[in-house]
Order: sequence, then C-alpha cells, then structure tokens
Amino acid sequence: MSDPIDDNRLRYLFESARYGSVRTAADALGVNPSVVSRQIAQLEQDLDATLLDRHSRGVRPTEAGQLLVEHYRRHAADRDDTLTKLREIQGLQRGHIDLVLGEGFVADLMGASLGEFWRRYPALTISLELAGTSDVIRAIADDRCHIGLLYHPPQDPRIRDNAAIRQPICLIARPDHPLAGLGRPVKLRDVAGYSLGTMYPGYGTRQLLAMAEMSEKVGLSPKLTTTSINILRHFVRSDLGVTLLPAFSVAADIADGSLVAIPVDNPLLAAAEAHVITRSGRELPNAASQLLRYLISKMKAFSPA
Repeated sequence: MSDPIDDNRLRYLFESARYGSVRTAADALGVNPSVVSRQIAQLEQDLDATLLDRHSRGVRPTEAGQLLVEHYRRHAADRDDTLTKLREIQGLQRGHIDLVLGEGFVADLMGASLGEFWRRYPALTISLELAGTSDVIRAIADDRCHIGLLYHPPQDPRIRDNAAIRQPICLIARPDHPLAGLGRPVKLRDVAGYSLGTMYPGYGTRQLLAMAEMSEKVGLSPKLTTTSINILRHFVRSDLGVTLLPAFSVAADIADGSLVAIPVDNPLLAAAEAHVITRSGRELPNAASQLLRYLISKMKAFSPA
C-alpha cells in the first residue's frame, strides 16, 4: 500500500501555508501555480481531508493542514541537522548557519566577534536576516534560522533563552544636547520636551518604551519613526533630536565621542535585556552551537552593562 503522505506534495502544502498564498509559494519553488494547486488537491484527495482554507486574500491551513505543516517542519529540521552532523564527522570543514537578529546587534556582530569566528572556522558560511522582535521569534520557532539575537522579547514557550543580559535603554544624544548636561539620569518627562526618534512598534525597544510611558503616565510623540537604527543614529548625529536605545547598538558612536548614552530614570527601561534564543527542544548542529557559544562570550551586547 502506498504512503498517502507524499513528501513532494507535503512541501507544496508547507510553502503555501508559510506564504499564505499558492502563487507566492509557486514563485518561491520555481513552478507554475497550477502545479502547486493540483498537488495539494491530490494530497487532500489521498487523505480525504481539506488541508487549506481558500479565501480572497490567499490561503491558510485547516486544523488537519496545520498538523501536516508541523510534521513537515519537524522532518525538514531533523533532516538538515542530520546532514550537518554527517558533514561534521570530518570536523567543522563545511557547514552553514542561519542567523536572525535585530539591527542593533549588527555593528557588534560585525566587529571582532564574527571576524574572529571566521578566522577559526574559515569554511563555514552564515546567512544574516534582519527582523523585528516578533519576526525573529517566528523565524526561530519555525526552524527557519538556528540562532536569534533580539531585545526585550515576550515570553514564548517555543523559544529557549541561551543568554539574557541586562542592557538598559538609554537616552542617546549629542554631547552638546541640553539633556546631556543635566548631570543626572533623565526622566521621560524631560525627553517629552524634545524632538524624538523611535523604532516602529514591532521592535522590542519601542514596545518597552510604550510600557514605560504607561507606567509614568507620560505620552511621547516621536517626530521620526523608522525600522532602522542607522537612521536614528543619523537623526541624532545631525542634531535633529534624540532617541532611546541600548548603548551597545551605537557603541562605535559613543566610542568616537559623537554620541553619548545617558541613563533613564525608569525601572522598566533600566531592567531591559538583550537575548540570544534558539528553538526550545532543538539540538543545534555543531557549527551553530560553536557560533552560539562564541557570540555569547565575545559580543558586547552579552557582556554586563
């Protein structure tokens, strides 16, 4: 008797559920959308179950479809890990690591941490994906990436914290800004009187800032909202305003004296943490495990502030 769960059809189902669209899944797979539709329809016939709900904006898996999607995800992750471990029998001569992170970690990562790692393991390759907090968690939970670096994540049973280091949100300003000359930690009410740049609400720094505003009953009205820490750097360096970020995200600017990090007198902002996450229950390939240990030991973000 043939197996009704055909791996190729299962992949078409997985990609369609992942993208929420048969057409987008077909583009990613390099096939005609009609091929994807026919293969999923055949899988539904073989299993006598509806696997996708079709609606005007795309598709989403049914309960039965989600069961198969999770099965495929586990199977793909186990297969990738097994292949990686087979390569590692020869040592870390080959291998690939998928890393997803918030932009604030980029400068730190690209400094001594990654360069030193590659000098030690020159044959390993790494892909870097920039994302907001929720997308970092999703990429790790879905086994799309091995390691995630993010700031102030919500609790999620799907992820495991490998390191969580206190990195307070500070006021980032030019040294000649009036708030830099107060000689004390600033209060949110102090910041409210000046032009402010912030990240979009999907980012951990902005989510935490919103909680701090509620706790003090202070409403901040950003003049600039962006997805880029680099844009916030230029906003502040150009004397257009101030921002609120962890100091490690602009460490080079602080080191060269163009910016300063001033403590903020708020317990929520003072207790914020930088996290390194992996999926709960997943055993990382050796190459990813080596990089994980390296990042925790070498990056400024994971050294106590």
